[in-house]
Amino acid sequence: MSEANAPETRRFDTEVHQLLKLMINALYSNREIFLRELISNASDASDKLRFEALTNDDLKGLDQDLAIDVRFDAEAGTLTVSDRGIGMNREEVIDNLGTIARSGTKQFLESLSGDKQKDAALIGQFGVGFYSAFIVASEVAVETRRADEPAARGLRWTSAGEGEYQLESIEREAQGTTITLTIRDDHKDLLSDWQLRRIIRHYSNHIAFPIRLAQAGKDDEAETVNDSKALWARAKSEISDEDYRDFYTSLTGDEEAPLSWAHHHVEGSQRYSMLLYLPSQAPFDMLINRDEREGVKLYIQRVFIMDAAEQVVPRYLRFMRGVIDSADLPLNISREILQDNPLLKKIRSTVVKRSLDLVEKLAREGGEAWQKFYSAFGSVLKEGVIEDFEQRERISSLLRFASSNSDDASVGLDAYIENMSEGQDTIWYLTADSLKVAKNSPHLEAFRKRGIEVLLLTDRIDEWLVAHLHEYKGKQLKSAASGQLDLEDDQVEPDEAAKKLAGRIKKALGEQVGNVSAGSRLTDSPGCIVSDDNAMSLQMQKMLRQAGQEVPESKPDLEINAGHPLLEAMAAEDDDARFGELSQLLFDQALLAEGGELADPAGYVKRVNALLVGALGRDKGDDRAASA
Repeated sequence: MSEANAPETRRFDTEVHQLLKLMINALYSNREIFLRELISNASDASDKLRFEALTNDDLKGLDQDLAIDVRFDAEAGTLTVSDRGIGMNREEVIDNLGTIARSGTKQFLESLSGDKQKDAALIGQFGVGFYSAFIVASEVAVETRRADEPAARGLRWTSAGEGEYQLESIEREAQGTTITLTIRDDHKDLLSDWQLRRIIRHYSNHIAFPIRLAQAGKDDEAETVNDSKALWARAKSEISDEDYRDFYTSLTGDEEAPLSWAHHHVEGSQRYSMLLYLPSQAPFDMLINRDEREGVKLYIQRVFIMDAAEQVVPRYLRFMRGVIDSADLPLNISREILQDNPLLKKIRSTVVKRSLDLVEKLAREGGEAWQKFYSAFGSVLKEGVIEDFEQRERISSLLRFASSNSDDASVGLDAYIENMSEGQDTIWYLTADSLKVAKNSPHLEAFRKRGIEVLLLTDRIDEWLVAHLHEYKGKQLKSAASGQLDLEDDQVEPDEAAKKLAGRIKKALGEQVGNVSAGSRLTDSPGCIVSDDNAMSLQMQKMLRQAGQEVPESKPDLEINAGHPLLEAMAAEDDDARFGELSQLLFDQALLAEGGELADPAGYVKRVNALLVGALGRDKGDDRAASA
């Protein structure tokens, strides 16, 4: 070899050396991104060749049949990524692979947070992706020739990632770049067809160029493993409904067809494409796994970056599926700066608008599709009322509930307002554990008597929902279990005897109860628990306890129906001990009717049994007297 062609050893820029040490020693948590980055670089090189061929006659003809080849040799422990793109000359190799001139390495290092998984996700956003090869490789060799240079001007770059690299001139017939990785022993499990196929399809499935995969020495068996047709990048007029459905299945693995979809292109100073789907079924952990938003995938120029974070898809829309692809998202951003990026905010706003457009359209059309959607995702949608103040009324209009007039969840707030009784200006609701408990609640008696519809809220989230939704279109929402009903019709002020009975019951129950009052809301039941408008409901207390939360001590109020036969009998009871037992039984029954929990279930059973025995004894005595 002539002296001119002898390998030249050069040291990395200091910051690149620092980055290499970090790559090798710290960022193993997301090792697979190295292949995404190498394929992305190969795609960029192919794009650059096509672009330069438009103005450089020497390159015309070289920009055809471009592809990216991935070869693995499990026995030799190597992995090769090749392209026939623009390639690099000597100056570009030194700039791109040895210094921070174009890599953004310095900014990358300044943006690291210390979280391995998050920091690994930043690699592709800083143009330092080539260095990610050292996550899995003990040595990296790059052979390249710029497409507009002669074969004798090829270059070989090699490094073990330990502070220096070697550069030498070589003969290379093919234009483009070949990168060969010598894989470390603890990462050789990657050298298999199924592993590489999985990684390529996950991260690079929609790269614009074919990605061919083969085992070394079996080039005739090379198979294109990616789908280079990014459906979302095509014009809507070119895509059939069947195409949309097929893409949904390939994207999600869900064999059941989506209910609806929206395809959206934005051109101009800020460019992005969006394809959103409404699925027809929910994953089993949809309600409990609020932080996983794997449904909408974020791409940058067809390269998968991440499952869309909350900055793009709010939690209450985590059921959405689809793709967002932007050519203009800045790539040198950390997760914290991501929140303040104007384009991200615009994309998020569009995601919310288009998603709610789809849901509204489904609601207007009604039928089986709407019922299917609401059954699967209605509870999740309710979270938006709590979390998104800007969209609160729009989301509220999409919610549906059972009611005292309807068993199925079909009553919306707009329909409720339209069917309000004359003079009614309040939206009444009742929360309960189940529809059966709600339907049998004594609180409905006053409303049935007056022909007023009450919404029955039985989802666990409904307690939080009504805590945030105080009014809708100028109508106040109020609980039917409220201490003050304000029905303003035939409510009767209790007489002195009723007040005296209420006071006696209060004395018997003592500290168990806050207040006991005689009222006129009940028609069939002897008593019910009522709550202050600002107090925590029994349902909320119960859910917080089940979640292991501390609940502040509170005393429920009891309202009695003094005209009920049980209360009339109690008023005539002279035995204070028996009166106390009956008062306790009355209070326990009211708690149970609300779905509440008894402090002493065994005592309740004992009191009921005693009453039954007494009643049966009197019946037998009456029978004996009659026979005598």
